[in-house]
Amino acid sequence: MTLRQKVRHIVDDVNNPLGRGFSLIIQLLILISLLAFSLDTLPDLTDAQRDILMYIEVVSVVVFTIEYIARIYAVEQRLKYIFSFYGIVDLLAILPFYLASGLDLTSARALRFVRLFRILKLLRYNKALDRFHRALSIAKEEIILFVFIATILLYLSSVGIYYFENEAQPEHFKSIFHSLWWSVTTLTTVGYGDMYPITAGGKLFTFIVLMIGLGVVAIPAGLIASALSKVRDEEDKGRLNR
Repeated sequence: MTLRQKVRHIVDDVNNPLGRGFSLIIQLLILISLLAFSLDTLPDLTDAQRDILMYIEVVSVVVFTIEYIARIYAVEQRLKYIFSFYGIVDLLAILPFYLASGLDLTSARALRFVRLFRILKLLRYNKALDRFHRALSIAKEEIILFVFIATILLYLSSVGIYYFENEAQPEHFKSIFHSLWWSVTTLTTVGYGDMYPITAGGKLFTFIVLMIGLGVVAIPAGLIASALSKVRDEEDKGRLNR
């Protein structure tokens, strides 16, 4: 076994003790680093406590960097991994630390938010989440079509409520763009109540949009549920064929 194969055996294969140990260490470190990220926002931390959190961050970044380099070294198609979903997530998990080192405090604080991408690294180690990712891939074309139709509905509902309510409520429905917020909250059936129709036509139009909104909320759930069922069937067939 070559060195590259040994490295791949550790970083990509959880069916052996070394691979399982490595994946558990990475998952534990992700959770610890996210906890440290949250604790760092507490207002009354002492300098010693902040130093401890900084040490945790440094250790996390060093380990994640080693993991990232190891994965690049182990894979056959390096560019494919680098620009893949997991490759980008692995890079975003460490990049803010190195970028923040050469920036001012304000910019560094803004980059800290990107550290939350580390939580996406857990997707690699969770079979259920991996199944969900595969389901999204199966239903990709239908989801894209749905997003396109939903965008059209958002625009049309914004236009409609603008013409119904603009004269009665010019302070809320100043333009079609101002009406977009109403469209989003109504189509998603959230309805915050900060913008609502007062004309008879506007109320009737809102009723129609709300009925459409029920379908807008239900369709993606149905698509993903169907795709998840298909993924589960494929996994069951795979087990039977072994």
